[in-house]
Amino acid sequence: MNAPTSLANNPGHAPSWYAASANDKTIRPTLEGDVEADVCIIGAGFSGISAGLTLAERGYSVIVLEGSRIGFGASGRNGGQIVNGYSRDLKTIASRYGEEKAVKLGAMSLEGGNIIRERVETYGIDCDLRHGGFFAAFTDKQIREMAAHKAHWEKHGHDGLEMVAKADLPGIVKCDLYAGGMVDRYGGHIHPLNLVLGEARALESLGGRIFENSRATGVDTGPSPSVRTAKGSVKAKYVLVCGNAYLGELLPQIGSRMMPVSSQVIVTEPLDEATITNLLPADYCVEDANYVLDYYRRTADNRLLFGGGIGYGGQDPANIVAKIQPHLAKTFPSLAKKKIDFAWSGNFALTFSRIPHMGKLSDTVYFSHGDSGHGVTTTHLLGKILGEAVSGHAERFDVWSSLPNFPFPGGKTFRVPLTALGAWWYGLRDKLGM
Repeated sequence: MNAPTSLANNPGHAPSWYAASANDKTIRPTLEGDVEADVCIIGAGFSGISAGLTLAERGYSVIVLEGSRIGFGASGRNGGQIVNGYSRDLKTIASRYGEEKAVKLGAMSLEGGNIIRERVETYGIDCDLRHGGFFAAFTDKQIREMAAHKAHWEKHGHDGLEMVAKADLPGIVKCDLYAGGMVDRYGGHIHPLNLVLGEARALESLGGRIFENSRATGVDTGPSPSVRTAKGSVKAKYVLVCGNAYLGELLPQIGSRMMPVSSQVIVTEPLDEATITNLLPADYCVEDANYVLDYYRRTADNRLLFGGGIGYGGQDPANIVAKIQPHLAKTFPSLAKKKIDFAWSGNFALTFSRIPHMGKLSDTVYFSHGDSGHGVTTTHLLGKILGEAVSGHAERFDVWSSLPNFPFPGGKTFRVPLTALGAWWYGLRDKLGM
């Protein structure tokens, strides 16, 4: 992994540690003129690149249009945690959509992480892959809930979960706040921007073309679809819309079913090896069990990357460090005065159901969005499923697209305050141990 340098030689990204330490800072060309491909993909994040790589491996010609840079959005800004499953557990999915759907989604629930590991191995992607994740519980109630999730998940074949008692916490994380927790041995963490850049290189090695700074300005959803940009167009047999929280107003029929939500990340100065190893001896990524949660992990150059916070509607706080550093200091008092070298914010797409939304705008235009905070793994899975559907194997796509999706109550005007009110209530429950 490259040591972080100035962001000046990697323009167009958020001011993140990821952008500073990216292995590949190549700027791809802007689309100029009219071109053709079998498939045109809007968005060069995990969903779009995963779909494109799936199709290129099957011999399709692929063009990806990115409004900014590869991994500009959540794919290149997230906490870098491989968290299995979905934003709602399989028991909730069964109660909402029926046991048959829960079984089918359960069978896919570990696949996203497996896709990541397979592509890292197949294409030799240098993204600091580490294995293992930990869910930290503050209360006995949260421990009981974790144990129940573990038992239900094991019914769907997940055999990598292990409950951890408070006495055993020092082997995983040195924090006095926690009452226990659960290890997921199929979890892990990565440098997400280097992962998506490596996957993009793999796509290009198979003949795929990626155009940066080429924002889609219009989409023809007819039998011969096309996508327009400011300086050109792509004519294709299929179009895949993978813009997620950064889709903007391009396709309101999709955008109205999701809401951008911001999360913030800070990264400390490099710590000495003994300090970071003492705090996170197992080198697992960690997230806590609160509704508005904190998450953190060790980086390859021995920094602590710590994230949290939430901004419905995608608003960034006035001072990211002031918002997040107190949480870091509470979790690890010994780091309270450490210098913060990087601080950034980024948006993910939230659906009202907190379940990803897949579907079609026509027989030639497919979309996927709304991973609702579990995007690292689900985007890889759903991108692959988009590729399967285009290549004539839509069975798994049909499962996802059959799930009902609803707009947020209150429309664009009131969805933010109503959602924030709900988050306040659940946050209060966490504080009161309810």
